[in-house]
Amino acid sequence: MSEQIPEPPEVAREVFSGDAWSRAEEFARFLAGPGVVRGLLGPREVPRIWDRHLLNCAVVAEAVPADVRLVDIGSGAGLPGLVLAIVRPDIRVTLLEPLLRRTTFLQECVDALGLGNVEVLRGRAEEVAGRREFDVACARAVAPLDRLLKWALPLLREGGELLALKGERAAGELADAEAQLRASGVQTAELVSVGHGKVEPPATLIRVVAGRPPGKARQAARGKDRASRAKRTRHQ
Repeated sequence: MSEQIPEPPEVAREVFSGDAWSRAEEFARFLAGPGVVRGLLGPREVPRIWDRHLLNCAVVAEAVPADVRLVDIGSGAGLPGLVLAIVRPDIRVTLLEPLLRRTTFLQECVDALGLGNVEVLRGRAEEVAGRREFDVACARAVAPLDRLLKWALPLLREGGELLALKGERAAGELADAEAQLRASGVQTAELVSVGHGKVEPPATLIRVVAGRPPGKARQAARGKDRASRAKRTRHQ
């Protein structure tokens, strides 16, 4: 299948600069070969590997802060998490995926590309919540925003960010999730456009900044009240 990979557009060398270039080319071959054979990518997607998949995921890096711990929820074929690890060696990436055949593929890619900033973790988001905490969570074509919030927010520290790659559905999903966003105690939720001049159309993200869930906020307030009363009692 690899011979069907189109020539990368000129802008790809700008996006995947330095050591990232050879890794991006190798990952493209993985996607077009083993990725198709194992059912992680459809054969019709091979001619669009660069523009629709690699570049479209790479530009998400514009919205990722420096030196963060990032989890890619439902990583699948490594889109966008593995691509982000290629273009951003400063970040630590966890590829979270429940299916064994996918985690096997991802680990093979990580080993072959020599990506020391990536770990592959088999599991579901709800199984990892409470055991691990991240600065950024990302997801592509995993679930509607209202469902994705339930998985992503428990994985994020307060002030952490969910970056959901949504395309033309973004505005509608953001509006549909308004009630849940309020109930989840998020700080902000907005649309972000990335990749101008690099991908057409530019990629649209939903960025949600996690706050403290209302229940935890009330618990923290009660804890402070108890501590304050105890302090007053000691000084009486």
